[in-house]
Amino acid sequence: MADGPLIVQSDKTLLLEVDHELADECRRAIAPFAELERAPEHVHTYRVTPLALWNARAAGHDAEQVVDAFIGYSRFPVPHPLLVDITETMDRYGRLRLLAHPVHGLVLQALDRPVLEEVVRSKKVAPMLGERVEDDTVAVHPSERGNLKQALLKLGWPAEDLAGHVDGEAHRIDLDEGGWVLRGYQREAADSFHAGGSGVVVLPCGAGKTLVGAAAMALTRATTLILVSNTVSVHQWRDELLRRTTLTEEEIGEYSGTRKEIRPVTIATYQVMSSRRKGVHSHLELFEARDWGLIIYDEVHLLPAPVFRTTAGLQARRRLGLTATLVREDGREGDVFSLIGPKRYDTPWKEMEHQGWIAPADCVEIRVDLTESERLAYATAEPEERYRFCASVSAKTAVVRELVQRHGEEQVLVIGSYIDQLDELGAELDAPVLKGETRVRERERLFGAFRSGELRTLVVSKVANFSVDLPEAGVAIQVSGSFGSRQEEAQRLGRLLRPKSDSRTARFYAVVARDTLDQEYAAHRQRFLAEQGYAYRIADAGDVLAGEEI
Repeated sequence: MADGPLIVQSDKTLLLEVDHELADECRRAIAPFAELERAPEHVHTYRVTPLALWNARAAGHDAEQVVDAFIGYSRFPVPHPLLVDITETMDRYGRLRLLAHPVHGLVLQALDRPVLEEVVRSKKVAPMLGERVEDDTVAVHPSERGNLKQALLKLGWPAEDLAGHVDGEAHRIDLDEGGWVLRGYQREAADSFHAGGSGVVVLPCGAGKTLVGAAAMALTRATTLILVSNTVSVHQWRDELLRRTTLTEEEIGEYSGTRKEIRPVTIATYQVMSSRRKGVHSHLELFEARDWGLIIYDEVHLLPAPVFRTTAGLQARRRLGLTATLVREDGREGDVFSLIGPKRYDTPWKEMEHQGWIAPADCVEIRVDLTESERLAYATAEPEERYRFCASVSAKTAVVRELVQRHGEEQVLVIGSYIDQLDELGAELDAPVLKGETRVRERERLFGAFRSGELRTLVVSKVANFSVDLPEAGVAIQVSGSFGSRQEEAQRLGRLLRPKSDSRTARFYAVVARDTLDQEYAAHRQRFLAEQGYAYRIADAGDVLAGEEI
């Protein structure tokens, strides 16, 4: 394409001209195998990584599709060595396969024998292997199935796991579609997961990932363990399953800090599963408490290390990961790929918006200035204290108050990470503050009042980042975050994306201190949303306080 929107460079970086008429189309084409790195106003920079290519390969994309996307949208000739490298990288996936074996139980088979000879000599891989079965096949200790996949991924030879899954204890679960219908993409996502056996479904916040989980349970028809991020999510999952399936209250158990019920469908929190007593993660025994046929990991990008380690030994169970974004700031996306499975379904947020399944959103970054005394205090602060200081500056309070007043007829969430800052804002706005120490019953009361419209403004800490269903929330004002966390930014915008009864546009404001770490982290936080096609407008706090439109 002589005037395409994409420049493909030999170092595997891609430059996308944002204002080009084909930019959105191109973004959708490269999204399965390219990761956004930088997103300034006019040119976005993507990078093609081996993990992204292998995930695309596992999801059914082949090298020809990648090459066609590059050639089809590139403004200049694509470097031939790059095309060769991409083809060869994708070809590495599946040269090693894990298969069930009638005698040895589990074997590693190579389609390319020299690759097998290479990996069996690895000091990390060798202890996981048993005897040589054939020239191209070696036995694998069944308990090492997950660990072996992790190790092979790190060696650059990701194995395709075709060893299958145990059925687990049968338990009939059907969808009860009286008065509602599973959306087409939800059914497609569940079917894609079930056909693959295990893997991850990536859908925007507000797109109904819980219903995908319910549909997967109905397809599997087996006892199910569901892991979620907090106790409020436990109750939301239980209520949705009671509404949407044939399950009864007696069939659903809660395994949390307050209750320890093990039933055919059991919903547990990550917090309980990863808690220790005398140095031992005693609750991880829940994974073995029943012959589970399916394990669902809600918000799979949050998986704590103990659950990762246990999951490595559960590779014979069907595993479904649900998330809005696979981004992890600790770089453990490869562990999700190895231990939960590859992406089975993914769809761009903006595509869902165009189809009316999630609300449109307008994102604005409002920059405030530090006073002279604050600038001096910031300059002399210890490095570990600087972000907290600039994220909590007093100038943000007036901006938040003005924004809440502007949206007086809407339901507004004020979101932050520092409790003292949130307490001050709650007092200023005469609004309740929901934080970690808030008891579950009080959390649910506040969320209920907010959903009903009885409560217009709610100040929330990061405990509300995940799995909280607030369909009529139309405005979010973010005052501080977890440093530069991209997935947190996505989750916070996601609180607003349930379609509104009057089809209005959601408003997402980030109030940021100019020329500080706050501004630097904000730029990093916005990267994932920029990849999804969201653009942040920049406004000055002075203009906002002067009453100007933004």
